[in-house]
Amino acid sequence: MGAHALGLGSPPVPHLRVLVAGTSSDAHTWNLMYLQLALEEAGHEVTNLGPCVPDELLTDACVGTRPDALVLSSVNGHGHADAARAVATLRRDARLTTMPIVVGGLLGTAGRPNADYAGPLLAAGVSAVLETNELPELLCFLAAIRVDSSHELEAVG
Repeated sequence: MGAHALGLGSPPVPHLRVLVAGTSSDAHTWNLMYLQLALEEAGHEVTNLGPCVPDELLTDACVGTRPDALVLSSVNGHGHADAARAVATLRRDARLTTMPIVVGGLLGTAGRPNADYAGPLLAAGVSAVLETNELPELLCFLAAIRVDSSHELEAVG
């Protein structure tokens, strides 16, 4: 399946290094594999840290690999709390203050839409909050990231 089959159309998505991880309490793997395959199909280089990633390991991986974007995924309903804590930890590291971070999936268990969780996540330093099944929005967000020759990141748009 090509980029057009995914509904991407033109212009082409820049090739980014994307780090994908589950939140610390989320043991699900299918969502991470789906994200990895979809992002690779779109032309990105993906490192998948897997499920149940502790905040410290996530920070070390981001510092070590310097991804163009981090995508945190959760399907167990605790994503809002886990991601807010993880992102606050990441943002305390001066090397990670501008790294684009997307959080998505099932972020709560109270039956409320994810929009109820967006405010606190954005305040913690998340760049974008996506609900379940929003792959097109994720791909559009990644398409708006521009990487210059020094590999400093700038979110465009």
